Amino acid sequence: MDDSLRAGVAIYNAGAYRAAHGAWESTWLALEDGSDDERFLHGLIQFTAAIHHARERNYSGATGLAESAQGYLDGLPDDYRGVNLDDVRTSLSELESDPDSAARDPLVLRLDGHVVTVDDLDFDAIVVAADTLAEELDGYDESVVADAIDYAREEIAEGAQTQFTAMVFDFVQNDAQRGLVYQRLEEHVRRKRRREDDVSGLFE
Repeated sequence: MDDSLRAGVAIYNAGAYRAAHGAWESTWLALEDGSDDERFLHGLIQFTAAIHHARERNYSGATGLAESAQGYLDGLPDDYRGVNLDDVRTSLSELESDPDSAARDPLVLRLDGHVVTVDDLDFDAIVVAADTLAEELDGYDESVVADAIDYAREEIAEGAQTQFTAMVFDFVQNDAQRGLVYQRLEEHVRRKRRREDDVSGLFE
């Protein structure tokens, strides 16, 4: 859970409130229903959704999710899995009573007391974040990003050039230029695919 948790927290702290849940969803769905970890991630997912709806002025959706999220997080320690759940619970209470005010100044999530940003993520967490952003944001082909991640893993395993590794990091961390980064990434992935197809064709 560590990589997905860190990735989701970092995505949330970057302001992509709706997208953050994508980093946690597959982990959450695999957990035993009603377990502490399942309730924890379920509550966080609903918390980020409540923030998103409040910022979109869907106040009825925000307040309903805020109430539900508090139920899932009830009884968990204030620092469960290192997350500042005491602050999350306070924020959820504020969202339920005054969603407009709470949405204007969203809570910052912390892990072990630290504000985790996308710049703090290691490769494994960056992979989760890259997959999540490609899936949750408009305009990106998930298969291109998935192939780029595979090529980056090959680079790391071989200790070779780090072209794809650097671009995967940049795709996550360079929010302002993400579209341009993706264009470069797509070009390199398609070029790599063509080379692989050419080599494969030699043996057919």
